[in-house]
Order: sequence, then structure tokens, then C-alpha cells
Amino acid sequence: MSRPEDTLPPDLFYNDNESRKYTTSSRIQKIQSDMTHRALSLLRLKSPSLILDIGCGSGLSGEILSASDQDGTPGGPHVWIGFDISSSMLAIALEKEVEGDLFLADAGQGVPFRAGTFDAAISISAIQWLCNAESSEESPSGRLSRFFNGLYASLRRGGRAVCQFYPKNDEQKKMVSSAAVRAGFGAGLLEDDPGTKNAKTYLVLTVGGGDLDGDITGVVKGMDGVDVIDQRKKARVVNQRREMKGSKGWIIKKKEQMEKKGKVVKPTSKYTGRKRRIAF
Repeated sequence: MSRPEDTLPPDLFYNDNESRKYTTSSRIQKIQSDMTHRALSLLRLKSPSLILDIGCGSGLSGEILSASDQDGTPGGPHVWIGFDISSSMLAIALEKEVEGDLFLADAGQGVPFRAGTFDAAISISAIQWLCNAESSEESPSGRLSRFFNGLYASLRRGGRAVCQFYPKNDEQKKMVSSAAVRAGFGAGLLEDDPGTKNAKTYLVLTVGGGDLDGDITGVVKGMDGVDVIDQRKKARVVNQRREMKGSKGWIIKKKEQMEKKGKVVKPTSKYTGRKRRIAF
């Protein structure tokens, strides 16, 4: 059986008919509710927060965010903003008069919000759609990069995100998680019911700052089956190796770049990058 994302782009697949079927299916409502509650438990929000719902669809997850604390999920009720690429899905959300603000946007083009806007973010069954290129001018890696870089910027320091998705295989799982790590996130993969047809994969993300300092173990501590992605450590080592701005190595590298562009630069000497004493 083919996967929906392998047949059509999401804005075409979720037309009026498919969006209506998705929203009214009791089975899908139950699955969506369970996954949203699971994502909220991984976010561990202790007070009402501003949450971004990525791929919000017809607002099934948003209704749970608005009702949190009333339905037994601690920390809410939350204020949320959602965006989706399907205008049909958003139209149904408007019909239902969901409490969140809605935007029509493509996650593969980035996250269109001011830096540091959100306390947290969730995404349910959406980001696997980014693993397909919709034209010869795009690539899955480019779409994932724009998405995770935009998401990282939109979250406050110490913020968290949980993205539930259906990876096609281990290669796709690695592609998604690696893109998140390259964007700066601390990341861990958690799989519920592994090896079964009910398996659910959650990418748990943290933004450095506060008491977490980007360490994903602060979010998923004590949970079995968590795979803390070690690319984060590699990225940290690479950053440590980078030349400090203003150092001799940094200046020489800049001069080499300028020379390659055909510009005239002063010759390098023993005084290049020298630290001068403070003059009183």
C-alpha cells in the first residue's frame, strides 16, 4: 500500500473531500488525540504556554491544546498558533471555530514567525511530507533545513518541540534527525510500540538555554528506548575547532577569501592578529 506522501503533494492530497474524511474519522480522531497527548507529556509544560502547531490541519491537535488541564493534561490551557499547507484543512478548522490562530504556509519554506516567539512547538504526522521534493528545483534536504532552521529561531531559549512523524525507513529517520541537529537542536528519537504496525516515532528537540542547555536528556530522562542523537556532540566539537573571530587564524582565512575574490589585502606578518595593550 502506497503512503499518502508518495502519491501527491500535501496541498493536493488533502483536498476538500480527503480533509473532510480525515477530520470526521473516529479512528483518526483517536490516534491524533493519543499522539497529541503523548507530545504534550514530552514537552512537560508546567504552565499555560504559547505553542506552535506545525501542520495543524483541521485543528484536531489544537482542540486538545486549548482544553489541556480541563481534560487531565497538566500545564494548560495553552494558546496556540497553527499553520498548514492545505487550504481545505484550514477551512474545516475555521468551520469548527477552533481557538487558535491559523496561517496558510509551507513548512518546507521555513517557519514564518519572529525569532523567540514560541515557548514550545508540536507537529503530528506532518514532517514526513518534507522528505519528498515537489519539483526539480527543490530537495528534501533543503526543505528540512529551511524548516528546522526556522523552527529553531522561532522558539525561545530553553524551548522545546516534539515532532511525531512516520519515517519510511532508517535512512529517512536519520535524514530528519540530522537536519534538526544541524539547525542547532539537542535531539532525541523516541519510539512507542517499536516493531509493530502501531509504532510511533517522536523527535524530541530542545533549544539551548535555561536549565537544559540544549541537553535532550533533561526532557526524556528515565524513558526507555530513547536514542540521544550523537551528531549533537560532533557539532559541538566542530564549533570548538572553529577559529575565534579576530584571532590570527580567522584573519588569515578572511584574507585568503578576499584574495580569491581578486581584492588587494595587506601581507601577513608576525604582527597579524596581534593583541594590543589597552591605552589609557
